[in-house]
Amino acid sequence: MNVCSSRHRLFLICVWLVGYVCVLATGTSPVIASERPNVLLILVDDLKPTLGCYGDALAISPNIDALARRGMRFDRAYCNQAVCAPSRFTLMLGAHSTTTGLYDLGSRLRQRLPDAVTLPQYFAAHGYRTESMGKVFHVGHGNEGDPVSFQVPHFHDKVIEYVDPASKPEGQLTREEAYFTNRELNRIGELPRGPAFESPQVSDELYADGRVADEAVRRLQAAQQRRQSEGTPFFMAVGFARPHLPFSAPRKYWDMHDPERLPIASNKDLPIDSPRVAGKRGGEISNYSPVPERGEIDDTLARQLVHGYYASVSFVDAQIGKVLAEVERLGLYENTIIVLWGDHGFHLGDLGIWTKHTNYEQATRIPIIVCAPTNVTPGSTTEQFAESVDIYPTLAALAELPQPTGPQRLDGISLLPVLQDPAARVRDHAYHVYPKQKMGRAIRTSRYRLVEWKRHYGASNDEQRRVEYELYDYEADPHESRNLAAQHPEVVETLAKILASYPPPTRR
Repeated sequence: MNVCSSRHRLFLICVWLVGYVCVLATGTSPVIASERPNVLLILVDDLKPTLGCYGDALAISPNIDALARRGMRFDRAYCNQAVCAPSRFTLMLGAHSTTTGLYDLGSRLRQRLPDAVTLPQYFAAHGYRTESMGKVFHVGHGNEGDPVSFQVPHFHDKVIEYVDPASKPEGQLTREEAYFTNRELNRIGELPRGPAFESPQVSDELYADGRVADEAVRRLQAAQQRRQSEGTPFFMAVGFARPHLPFSAPRKYWDMHDPERLPIASNKDLPIDSPRVAGKRGGEISNYSPVPERGEIDDTLARQLVHGYYASVSFVDAQIGKVLAEVERLGLYENTIIVLWGDHGFHLGDLGIWTKHTNYEQATRIPIIVCAPTNVTPGSTTEQFAESVDIYPTLAALAELPQPTGPQRLDGISLLPVLQDPAARVRDHAYHVYPKQKMGRAIRTSRYRLVEWKRHYGASNDEQRRVEYELYDYEADPHESRNLAAQHPEVVETLAKILASYPPPTRR
């Protein structure tokens, strides 16, 4: 037997026993597993709040909008790092990447934290059957995800996918396909670029998200039967790939949108007076054709890319709709907590940036929607700041489990008081980071964002003292056109004190 697996089993038994004893010590009766609510966690890759329920009049997302009407929409939700693997680690561990040191696409959870208890493992220790499908942990770039997190083997499917034969006339492995299948990683630059989008006349199931939705429907049916016969609640994570590039979606979803009505970014310059380390050009988008490998994306191509993003959102919304329709058909809304989460935002040409990998608003703001049988008023919204790390303790609280304690340090705060009262406040800012040559740590308040760029390790004392700041005032400048740090040193000083209250970042 694998030593790591044995150690995990023993630890999870201890978690269950400690939780049971703690409950008994309070003088209350423990809630047995068969009485607990199910959990359905819906994860969507690269989804920012480009949704009707978040006020985007051009988005076509009726199923996610309907879910928001059943639960609470968090209008100030932020990821803790705007890139796939680290963001998913923050969700599953309830810990910031600056706490865990899991900053990179290829970061290995069990190498860094062999005894960590992830969100599904915690629920498994309390009598839940845990399973996953689609993109849950990041698999690719040398990363294998975390197979031990779930009791049932993961249902894996593609992220980078082409159906139209014209997209791959020679059938060659493309750069991004190689990254996401852990193949040919030592010669990525020699591989051809795949197209940034395609729109064939095909059924939904020819793409991974359609197959994942179908699998989720089957799993929900089996889970409902199991609950009725055995009393076992389920914890099910369902991950969808779109709107991650390439924008591969059936033609009917492209046809829902008039490209001439879709917005093209007008602010194509990096913020005035922003430090060089903060900016981004090229990157992931350059691995796709016909995007120029160097240089700007013209308005014609930009419009095609924006069209592809909106079409992909509509496509994934339809797949989520199939899952939610089965939830309703099975009567699961009555005893199931549902959370919809986007792993990070997405630049669509604003500031001249495409995709993610920054500390700016478009990369860090995400949708979080929570629907539950109790404690949540249908159709409610809140201005409370929420972070990805908050979902772990919040789900535990909603399921009436003991407060999780690690063994990894948990940075999340339960949002249960907010779900019960949208005006309640449990934090007054959000925290996020992005590591480059320097570590960019940031806090976002209702008015400002402060970003601190600093070398913490591997630098001289002088270099460590050399700090660059960004300050953005979202009341006066919602598009982040100018760094105001030099003009408002008193605001920088106040916000820097808050940032300094966080522990130093763990070494990369």
